[in-house]
Amino acid sequence: MSAPLRTVLACVLGVVFALTVPGAAGGPSPVVGEPVPGPGYHHLGATTADDWSGVTGRLTVSDPGVRPGTFDFVAARFMARNQAGTAWLEAGWSENGWLRDGRQRIYTYDTASRRWTFFDEYPTRPGDQVWIYLESGASSGDRVPWRAWLWWQSQWRLLAETELPIGPAATVEQYVEVYVDPAKGGTLPLPPSSFDNVQLRDADGAFRYWREDGVPTGVGESASTYCLGWITRFDTWSAETCP
Repeated sequence: MSAPLRTVLACVLGVVFALTVPGAAGGPSPVVGEPVPGPGYHHLGATTADDWSGVTGRLTVSDPGVRPGTFDFVAARFMARNQAGTAWLEAGWSENGWLRDGRQRIYTYDTASRRWTFFDEYPTRPGDQVWIYLESGASSGDRVPWRAWLWWQSQWRLLAETELPIGPAATVEQYVEVYVDPAKGGTLPLPPSSFDNVQLRDADGAFRYWREDGVPTGVGESASTYCLGWITRFDTWSAETCP
């Protein structure tokens, strides 16, 4: 972590809650909002080819057309994960149909707890800009603590800290993720949802902008419904319903 960030970090843990539903007999209890990957998913954004020890950037909250009382959701988030995609921590903002109120919330999700965590003490609304920061900490055996932070009222607030088997450096993603409840079908309107000032942290703790000429990157795009708009590949961009 850079010296300016270190001086303002405040370890204030948010009050959280998670929602679950009963599982089938003899099986695990699924977490609400964790649908099985399938045709309802749309991923728009970018993934690093190399591993990094952190990522930070600013996300602009939008008001997507998530339908209350469904499994629809839209999430704009950073993620640190292992190469296999079986362990990760993510943080950003989301709107979730099963919460029924049409609000956008700061959230985290990690594979250790396997649950969404929402933070009502950091209220957001369309047009707000929020800074998110993911970082790794000192290793403990084969597991490494990863942390998610939110910049709020001139301080970094700790959203999550969890030990994950992904090492001190990880594959990093920046995505707008759209999930359409297959029981309802159709599409969800997505107004421009943007990222800017996206920077990656290397193994030495130095930050660099996530730029095409210096960071090998793969791009995820929707087949037709949603479009990516790159202003600077890959540190300034937005996703939205195609014109």
